[in-house]
Amino acid sequence: MSQFYKPNRKPDYNYGGPKWTLSRSKIDLFSECQRCFYLDNKLGVARPPGFPFNLNSAVDALLKKELDAHRANGTQYPLAAQYGLDAVPFAHAKMDEWRDALRHGVKTVHAKTGLTVRGGVDDIWVGKDGKLIVIDYKATSKDGKIESLDEDWHRGYKRQLEVYQWLLRQNGFEVNDTGYWVYANASKDREAFDGRLDFELTLVPYTGSTDWVDDCLVRLKACLDSESLPPAGEECDYCRYRESAGAALQKYEKGKTNPLF
Repeated sequence: MSQFYKPNRKPDYNYGGPKWTLSRSKIDLFSECQRCFYLDNKLGVARPPGFPFNLNSAVDALLKKELDAHRANGTQYPLAAQYGLDAVPFAHAKMDEWRDALRHGVKTVHAKTGLTVRGGVDDIWVGKDGKLIVIDYKATSKDGKIESLDEDWHRGYKRQLEVYQWLLRQNGFEVNDTGYWVYANASKDREAFDGRLDFELTLVPYTGSTDWVDDCLVRLKACLDSESLPPAGEECDYCRYRESAGAALQKYEKGKTNPLF
């Protein structure tokens, strides 16, 4: 049995169960495909996960160590200075808890729906004005300098930052509308590998809006409380696969029992 995919989740972890909470990634799933969201959170059958990207995890862990050293010393991260961002890593007793996406994260109870919403941040900086700045780490290897994220599929990255901003505001913090991605881009221009990757770090700004979050949570709660299966996302490959596979299996089973089919 795969260690990564465990279908048929225990009811305690489904909507209505005592251990269910609404994670930031589930909000993104609802925005992408309501049917997949319903199957996951109401019926307990999640999408098969992607395999873990261990290189990305290594980059995240090393960036965390670097940032924590500056946090302890109250010093500015060199990349922030390079981009003229007058901010330092935010020192707070709950920082480790806020970064624990699986067990904790930044949490709030949404007043209109009663949903417990949580999300695990990569990092938080604080500017001279006292406002918090959401920081998210990304790693890739592509040609050219990464200075903006304007592709359609980057919308999920943007929602991610905005949900973190919303969560921090719900916890009483002043938060800058502009967050940043610390982007690590592995170079392919070296003559040989030599057991080493060289990364170019860029600081990519994004000025977001959290105005959509409240309405999204109201619609999400209505979806969960409905007894009707919601529509599939227009571009959801998972739903297209399920429908095609289901039709093929039904045809196959019918053909086994009816040789004239």
